[in-house]
Amino acid sequence: MMMKNVVKYKKQYFMPPETCMDWAKKDSVEKAPIWCSVDLRDGNQALVVPMTLDQKLKFFQLLVDIGFKEIEVGFPAASETEYTFLRTLIEQNLIPDDVTIQVLTQAREHIIKKTFEAVKGAKNVIVHVYNSTSLAQREQVFRKSKEEILEIAVEGAKLLKELTEAEGADYRFEYSPESFTGTEPEYALEVCNAVLDVWQPTAERKAIINLPVTVQHSMPHVYAQQIEYMSKNMKYRENVLISLHPHNDRGCGVADTEMGLLAGADRVEGTLFGNGERTGNVDIITVAMNMYSQGVDPELDFTNMNKISEGYEEYTGMKIYERSPYSGALVFAAFSGSHQDAIAKGMKWIEEKDPDHWTVPYLPIDPKDVGRSYDADVIRINSQSGKGGVGYILERNFGLNLPPKMREAMGYATKDASDVLNKELQPEEIFELFKEKFENVTTPYEVPEVHYRQSNGISAEVHSICNGERTVTYAQGNGRLNAVSNALKKAYGLEYSVVTYTEHALEKSSSSRAIAYVGIESKRDGKLYWGAGVDADIIHASIDALVTAINNSVNA
Repeated sequence: MMMKNVVKYKKQYFMPPETCMDWAKKDSVEKAPIWCSVDLRDGNQALVVPMTLDQKLKFFQLLVDIGFKEIEVGFPAASETEYTFLRTLIEQNLIPDDVTIQVLTQAREHIIKKTFEAVKGAKNVIVHVYNSTSLAQREQVFRKSKEEILEIAVEGAKLLKELTEAEGADYRFEYSPESFTGTEPEYALEVCNAVLDVWQPTAERKAIINLPVTVQHSMPHVYAQQIEYMSKNMKYRENVLISLHPHNDRGCGVADTEMGLLAGADRVEGTLFGNGERTGNVDIITVAMNMYSQGVDPELDFTNMNKISEGYEEYTGMKIYERSPYSGALVFAAFSGSHQDAIAKGMKWIEEKDPDHWTVPYLPIDPKDVGRSYDADVIRINSQSGKGGVGYILERNFGLNLPPKMREAMGYATKDASDVLNKELQPEEIFELFKEKFENVTTPYEVPEVHYRQSNGISAEVHSICNGERTVTYAQGNGRLNAVSNALKKAYGLEYSVVTYTEHALEKSSSSRAIAYVGIESKRDGKLYWGAGVDADIIHASIDALVTAINNSVNA
């Protein structure tokens, strides 16, 4: 059964006239492109409520702090708000000397002239002119021939050059054949070359040709071939920066960008977190951090991702999806038991081996590199979690190094608690659950007092209480804990064997407390039962652990 109306759709893209697959021989991007943020223009125009002047100024500073050297600040001829923002940046000297502002204009005379009025006094400027070249727009919107559309681009390019020379400025120029992906590549090339013939770019003053995925029509490898074709056949190529501006209609914005860079592009226009018209622009954070994860410096600073995320949400009113790569609240979180176990072991391996490279399973980068913490962001506990994650939380947060089988028991207890409560458990809640289930359980048995004597091993006088009745029992053993265990068996007819005993200090000091773990196997059902005891005296801790294990076996 096929979807209704599928026959009304067809491919709206054009393959280049020659095979362009050299990009496919490369396996990764080897250096950072020139980045241009379009958050303040493309991103802002896509907001339900556009940013205020104050929000735009704060966002601009955030982009500068991250390290953007090119920032498209708006379409100053589009509205008074856009114009005022640009003038505020210039007149209040808010643009660092090493940052270039970019302004967008249609290839129309009055809009270009208004744009030039807006940028007066700015030190570094890119004037970005565009007109649409796609078959659909030529036929349906403009109803003009190829020659007429090319003439619009050339006239716009000429006016940019004339006005710049009249100002005595050295503004840089950018041209976009809007809806490039719906344009025949050979025609897009013809238009771009005609614009470049007007500008005559030089090594000192390179031109930018921006090839936008205004609407995604194809798979990413098609875009890569289109970019490679343009790169190989463009005039003045050594003095031209090919720029990408992918939107995300097919969910391929990142793939389009990465493949476009492999195909020869030099520059990327996009937004933080992918905000933009319809499904958005390419997410620069994802592309940059993908490079970072492969050992390539993106030349942008995302070491405080939380601050960047909070600023973005405050200024735009948008929310960052919890699973948004590298930045979402849950992107490093592991709830699955097997994932948690692998991560915990990987982290331990990293600590022990101190290798040159990060290779922890399930974590493509070290969360600390973007300002996240292991405790709060990585191992997260719910009903899907297992012993590895629970053990990791208890060890890292509270210094408890449970025996492997006890971790398993604690894992099941935690899963059950999370399932009943139907929620994620926080570390403190897990610790409290551990104490409730495995530490100092005193019903029905208690051992408030023990006296020892060295005689053929250890003799113990054990004072125990069961259901309020106090009993004194004498027994021997090969050690203190064994003697107490034998006394309890003798007093109450208990049948079990101690199968695990471990201990360790909880704090590093002369007065540190110790914790002991005891596991017993009940002869009644053959199952393991666990107890823990905490005390400054390890013998007291051991007895408390044994009694808890016995009580857990009796209460099961």
